[in-house]
Amino acid sequence: MATTFRWLLRLFLGLACLAALVVIVLYWFAGRSLPDYDRTLTVPGITSGVEIVRDSSSVPHIFGASDPDVFYGLGFAHAQDRLWQMTMMRRAAQGRLSEIFGRRTVKTDELLRRLDLYGLSVRSVEAQSAQTRAALSAYAAGVNAWLDEVNTGALGRGAPEFFLFSPQIARWQPADSIALVKLMALRMSAQLPNEVLRARSSLLLEDDRLRDLMPDVPGGGITALPEYAALFPKMRGMQFAAAERAQEGDAFYPVGPADFAGASNAWAAGPSRSATGGTLLANDPHLELTAPSIWYLARLELDTGGVIGGTIPGIPAVLVGRSERLGWGLTSSYMDDLDVYIERLDPDDPQRVATPEGMQTMRKRNSIIRIKDSEPISLTLRWSQNGPVLPGGHAGLAQITPPGHVTSIAWTGLSDSDRSIGAAIALMKAGSVEEAIAAGKDFVAPSQNLTLVDAETIALKTIGAMPRRDQDHQSLGRMPSPGWVAANRWKGLFDYASNPEFVAPSGGILGNTNNKLLERPFPLHVTYDWGDTQRIHRWRRLMQSREVHTRESFIEAQLDTVSFTARSLLPLVAADLWYTGAAAADGTPERQRQRALELLAGWNGEMSEHLPEPLIYAAWLNALQQRLIEDELGPLAGEFIHVQPLFIERVYRDIDGASAWCDIRQSARLETCSDMARMALDDALIWISERYGRAFESLRWGDAHQAAQDHPVLGEIIGLNWLTNIRQSTSGGDNTLRRGLTRGTGPDPFQNVHAAGYRGVYDFADPDSSVFIISTGQSGHPLSRHYDDLGELWRRGEYIPMSLDPQLARAAAVGVTRLLPRPAAR
Repeated sequence: MATTFRWLLRLFLGLACLAALVVIVLYWFAGRSLPDYDRTLTVPGITSGVEIVRDSSSVPHIFGASDPDVFYGLGFAHAQDRLWQMTMMRRAAQGRLSEIFGRRTVKTDELLRRLDLYGLSVRSVEAQSAQTRAALSAYAAGVNAWLDEVNTGALGRGAPEFFLFSPQIARWQPADSIALVKLMALRMSAQLPNEVLRARSSLLLEDDRLRDLMPDVPGGGITALPEYAALFPKMRGMQFAAAERAQEGDAFYPVGPADFAGASNAWAAGPSRSATGGTLLANDPHLELTAPSIWYLARLELDTGGVIGGTIPGIPAVLVGRSERLGWGLTSSYMDDLDVYIERLDPDDPQRVATPEGMQTMRKRNSIIRIKDSEPISLTLRWSQNGPVLPGGHAGLAQITPPGHVTSIAWTGLSDSDRSIGAAIALMKAGSVEEAIAAGKDFVAPSQNLTLVDAETIALKTIGAMPRRDQDHQSLGRMPSPGWVAANRWKGLFDYASNPEFVAPSGGILGNTNNKLLERPFPLHVTYDWGDTQRIHRWRRLMQSREVHTRESFIEAQLDTVSFTARSLLPLVAADLWYTGAAAADGTPERQRQRALELLAGWNGEMSEHLPEPLIYAAWLNALQQRLIEDELGPLAGEFIHVQPLFIERVYRDIDGASAWCDIRQSARLETCSDMARMALDDALIWISERYGRAFESLRWGDAHQAAQDHPVLGEIIGLNWLTNIRQSTSGGDNTLRRGLTRGTGPDPFQNVHAAGYRGVYDFADPDSSVFIISTGQSGHPLSRHYDDLGELWRRGEYIPMSLDPQLARAAAVGVTRLLPRPAAR
């Protein structure tokens, strides 16, 4: 026995040593791709030296003798830290993911090939100005210089992911950056899923009930607030101090539910509403949370001065941030810049479709998708006069396409002379609000609300191409329409001057939470499907509650977690349930319901991660909406994965007979809305009890509302996911200013998966007191200490300084990379 034990012990120790050796070897190989930030390199393609100073948070401050050299440095820094992310986004835009991931990404590749985003990007290069082409070429050369350094220095293939997948990395091209802008535009568009969902719902519902579920946004729009004195007449005259979901396992599929399209907040205060007399700007764009974040912080020292803020790796521009003279922020405008068309096929020749001029042959081209470990797939790509033809397997199109027809889309992003990236570069160089608005003229897609401040002026301008539709368009662009009817076809684009614009409002404050901006008649309406009807009310209250604002009050608003939706809906839904009946016996469903209602009765609507009430409220409203719609919509009810506040309000106020939703059609009795509220609360409490226990007072919203920042590939591999995925308890919710949009489905429906990956607050009375943060860290390398070092600050609502003082960057630099021009070969 002793001998057996000794041998078993030796075997165990031997295996443990072998495992440790394997881990050490793997760590060594993976660690080879960690960049050394403190080096001097000679590189081709620059005219003079480039210096990349990384401050204590690893934010690169890039200095060069010319703008092209600075863009070269940005490309080099992006590639050092986010090479895998950049190349995967490029592969997605090219429709080439299946070459390394196999069959699971075929659907994504097929969609991107049919849209031909990359081909359009290649053709768009020639449409750029000389300045933009120089920036794109220099940026690409910087990326390629790092690729050369990886290859010659055997630096672990550039990123640890390349040890698991194909290590082949094509050299970066100017078209690649344009393609990434187009890919982001596609990801941020809500119009395709909105049109399809409205069409599918209309097939099941009468017009009145469709208006309940997908109502028009009420009111005339909110952008600029009135003068403070107009709100408080007694203050007039007083002097103020100057002052169809992704394919399973395919995280790259770019068209999801409309709820997950881009969102964001931005607001600005002019000197009259600022305590210090300088303008203020706050911005937090909302996108899908990933590890690493889509955002990357950087500072560029251009010939017009320093620029600092958020970039997206692969794109040579500070997309949100500030210069010494200007601050800018972005929010999704939800402009209706896409139409779905139903194309009637010629029954004698399916390559021909009906047009206003008769049957015409569609343009077509063949394409081959190469698939890892499988035979390649040959596609026939087709285009009607309206745009590319998409099969029914995308975005639920099969559900609304009649036999003998196909669907196509018209979208402003399908331009082969897209100068959006040039507009972004010109914006960085603008020195005033007026110049910045002029720079936005070339922007095509994604359409955004551009919030601007300079030293004296605040403004908001919607940028992006706006389609000109016929007054007699059959669906007003809201649902798929017959592609052969002339009135349904676009008549070109509106002039840039037609886009909404608000400059120097008299009230001194403006902002946008993706809410309705204005009321204009079709076809100048901008859109019918605005992105927010809730956050705007809380924002307006916070802005109007102060005479003047400060950087701190803007930060407070940015981090606000009080839900206007909860405060307005709970009194309606629970009107007949508060304090009804005698106390029930412990352990009964009635007692559980009473305990939950007692908690909610004293709640102020704050979606704090430490409270139980947000979880009870969210689970209740979720269950309530499902009960209201499932018998009318059947399986389609599963498409409405988030609570629709306007729908719940219409039902419980019985607007236009909307209380009819409360009756379950399949039952013999007539259910009331109070019945539905009570049954839904019981459903929610059962789910909570099974998942989190019956001690409601000890529940924490943050346990359910964890920010799920997962690596799109390694995060699915058991063993590696604990290293790559970032999970954090977070406050906020679907409808709070500190927005944390929940997953909506699956075993963890309240996970926070779509939020402000970047936050910035800029104070032009003291620009160097401006602050910003991203949700993870600067590095995309899981072994880097900068992979998640900013994440905890982000979770706690903290920021890092946004200074353009080069001495401050150097004072605590983690490294300085110097790029020297390589001598010409003799």
